[in-house]
Amino acid sequence: MATLLYRLGRFSYRRAWIVIGVWIALFVGVLGGSVALGGHTQESFAIPGTESQNALDRLDAVFPSVAGASAQAVVMAPTGQSVDSPAYTAAIDKMDAAIEKIPGIDSVLSPFSKYAGSAVTADKNMARSQIQFTGASSDVKPATLTALKATASIAEDAGLTVAFGGQVFQDNTFGITLTEVFGLLFAAVVLLITFGSLIAAGMPLLSAILGVGIVIGGIGAISAFTTVSSSAPLLALMIGLAVGIDYSLFILSRHRNQLANGEDPEESAAIAVGTAGSAVVFAGVTVIIALLGLLVVGIPFLSVMGVGAAFAVLVAIGVATTLVPALLGLIKGRLTPKPGSRAYRRATMHEEGSKPTMGLRWVTGVMKRPVLATLAVVAILGTLAIPALSLNLSLPDGGSEPRGSTQRQAYELIKEGFGPGYNGPLIVAVDITQTTAIQDDLAAIGKELGTLKDVSYVSMGIPDAGLDTAIIQVIPSSAPDATQTKALVQSIRDLAPSIEKKYSTPIFVTGATAVGIDISNRLSAALIPFGLIVVGLSIVLLMMVFRSVLVPIKAALGFLLSVIASFGVVVAIFQWGWLGDLLNVENPGPILSFMPILLMAVLFGLAMDYEVFLVSGMREEFVRTGNARESVRRGFANGARVVTAAALIMFFVFFAFVPEGSGTIKPIALGLAAGIAFDAFLVRMTLVPAIMTLLGRAAWWMPRWLQRLLPDMDIEGEHLREHREAVVWTLDQRGSSISAEDLVAGSAERRVGPLGIAVAPGSLVLASGDATDRRLLGATIAGRLDPVDGRLQVAGHPLPSEAGSVSRLVAMADVGGLERAETSVTFGELLDERLRLTQPWYRFARRRHRVARWIARINTVLAEVDPDGMPVSASSTLQQLPQRERAVALASVALAEGTPVVILDQLDSFSTPRDEADFLRALCLLAPASTTLVLGTPAAVRAPTSIAIDGRPLVTVDLASLDARGVLQ
Repeated sequence: MATLLYRLGRFSYRRAWIVIGVWIALFVGVLGGSVALGGHTQESFAIPGTESQNALDRLDAVFPSVAGASAQAVVMAPTGQSVDSPAYTAAIDKMDAAIEKIPGIDSVLSPFSKYAGSAVTADKNMARSQIQFTGASSDVKPATLTALKATASIAEDAGLTVAFGGQVFQDNTFGITLTEVFGLLFAAVVLLITFGSLIAAGMPLLSAILGVGIVIGGIGAISAFTTVSSSAPLLALMIGLAVGIDYSLFILSRHRNQLANGEDPEESAAIAVGTAGSAVVFAGVTVIIALLGLLVVGIPFLSVMGVGAAFAVLVAIGVATTLVPALLGLIKGRLTPKPGSRAYRRATMHEEGSKPTMGLRWVTGVMKRPVLATLAVVAILGTLAIPALSLNLSLPDGGSEPRGSTQRQAYELIKEGFGPGYNGPLIVAVDITQTTAIQDDLAAIGKELGTLKDVSYVSMGIPDAGLDTAIIQVIPSSAPDATQTKALVQSIRDLAPSIEKKYSTPIFVTGATAVGIDISNRLSAALIPFGLIVVGLSIVLLMMVFRSVLVPIKAALGFLLSVIASFGVVVAIFQWGWLGDLLNVENPGPILSFMPILLMAVLFGLAMDYEVFLVSGMREEFVRTGNARESVRRGFANGARVVTAAALIMFFVFFAFVPEGSGTIKPIALGLAAGIAFDAFLVRMTLVPAIMTLLGRAAWWMPRWLQRLLPDMDIEGEHLREHREAVVWTLDQRGSSISAEDLVAGSAERRVGPLGIAVAPGSLVLASGDATDRRLLGATIAGRLDPVDGRLQVAGHPLPSEAGSVSRLVAMADVGGLERAETSVTFGELLDERLRLTQPWYRFARRRHRVARWIARINTVLAEVDPDGMPVSASSTLQQLPQRERAVALASVALAEGTPVVILDQLDSFSTPRDEADFLRALCLLAPASTTLVLGTPAAVRAPTSIAIDGRPLVTVDLASLDARGVLQ
């Protein structure tokens, strides 16, 4: 991966304007498309498969007038007056009539209707009208809500106070407030202190803002086709800004350090993308996997949030690995720190006599007292985690809306006048298809429901027109988010079997409150399995990265400490109300149902960021020196400053959404800010070096069988360093089509070599020896098999790092063997198939012409070599051709690819030296003068000096008699 990113970084650096233009075009196109489509966010807390949702779907089919979205119009008379006075009654009736005429509204139930139930308070100071929409909340148009709220003036003109409540009035807009801007300003200050350069500080901000613009535009466009929660773009905005700045910061920091140490700007940009970029890609992919893991929970609105945030991380990865090096390509070497500057001193801090940095002093102190540091971190985070034991989950309701909003006013009025339970009525759906005494059974069922604990009111049963289903409204005594209401829902469900047995009427609980409770229960049940999946994933991924067993386990345990402590902080502030006034927490209560699982997914990936950037430096030092203790010290010092800056940036970006953010996003933002602070400064920068010091060399232990099983991610860029060295060596081999130095081909079990060889373009290489050895060597030269040891380049490309390019520049074929002669395939079919598989699509139209031209060319050469030989035609089968003609025909199949190197293997020796000489001469005549030919033979060619090879340089290799050095020129 590091080598691929190295090439990507170099490409972006060299073609800066093209890359920048593509990103700007994406930015303008996606945002423009979003505006043109006119999408908007909306809340839809649905959860397929639960009892409440199934009952809601049933009602939608048989009782649509009660299945759609609903709202309440709450009216309050002046103090001391009654809403049933004639003037107020007339005003309320007039308002209800106006509401019923609004498009999108199905019906309005007046508080004075005999079916309204308890719709007027005992003191008659307040009343509520029930409003039913024609569709679900996600189908209610903004124009309908605007018209609905406008009817309030009818009652207000009569002296009444009016407020509208219901899920449809939730604030679905999102935007940037002044506090979020302050978060960006703090991030800019951190970047300026980190780099000491305005240009360097501005690049991560600029690239992150561009990436976030693309993400918000994309989510806006998607919202035109599906339901997108208003929290989805805000979450994507937070995460996109944080990781976008941080990922660019990591690459830019590595680039400037390399410039300070004398690296060429272009090479430095490519190396930074290849090394720091590898860590960025790994960390980003980890975040994406964790966020996409939310899909398995099976809750649509949470899935959309996870996909949106994952998209933000994906764009941030793309921006960091392409746009940042493109910007560096415009700036060139102007980011090189000046000798003597702070940036220069930090980049050269390991040089003898340099002053130790704060990070170096910190890790030295931690390593002196590793046990004390470990216990202190565990004690601090354990204490902060205590409030998490009382975590209570619920979905947002009217009480979580901002003060002054119509929904919040209605919520408070209903709570004050009717009781908290009227803000979250339960709907009991009754299947009445198996009973004939409908009214009697509904009354009896209502009476039994009224005996349950925490029931304030039970309405009369109302059947639908088809007498399939009836509904009974149950009003709890407690608020919708209270634990007593959750217990009541469960009590009704526990009562259902006995009611069905007694009355033959199955019952189901539904309504917005029941749906919210089911969502909370499902999320609570999914939290531990999801946590185990996330932790297990982190262990496996980190094993791939660090080639260690203990380092991933330590990282996973540290992540659990961070996330549980962040849960504790959120509970203390948003549930218990601590520091509520300071952080503008208006209504402490249960925590958002999806906050813990969302927080776990996001923090997991971000925690892995810091783990990778810090510990990869330690791993790199350990691989280089083998000194476990010193590798911890130097690796930490190399990454401490950039990790500190990255953590501070993330903290400020996330925390900026807490004071003035929406009620949904505030606890998520605080949890992320706290989790980042705990994980970066306590876990990664204190606990990690302490434990790594205690583990010593054991930290890097991994069983051999596990090393073979897990792929090597090369996060430290070891393969990239090997590639760069190979490129330098390859440049010294100019003039050689193939060159090898101490090359060992084959495998650990069967080694071929060592071989040293230099082959000029257009040469003929005759390699004799065992068939298996020949094939292993040929596959290695062709880029199909990695060398076991030594160096090898083919056509200017080093192997194995550029095996893909080499494989396209080398053609291979067998040119003999009795088993090939037995096939009935014609030569024309064989040649046509090879051209079809290897040639560009735009040459397909002339494929038949090329086949005919090659056949004519083969016959011309055969006639020149031996006028009495058998001609070859397109219809000739291989078994019809003599050995010599068959070998020439098969060789021409490989030559037709037009590659600069062709490798052929002769399975059987020719019957006569004459046939052998004729074949070699025909081969040299067919191949262009610049094509290098490699021919493997069972035995050494019998008379190579007598062969006319038209001036081609001749190289012979006897694989059976290579000496210890294997040097052949």
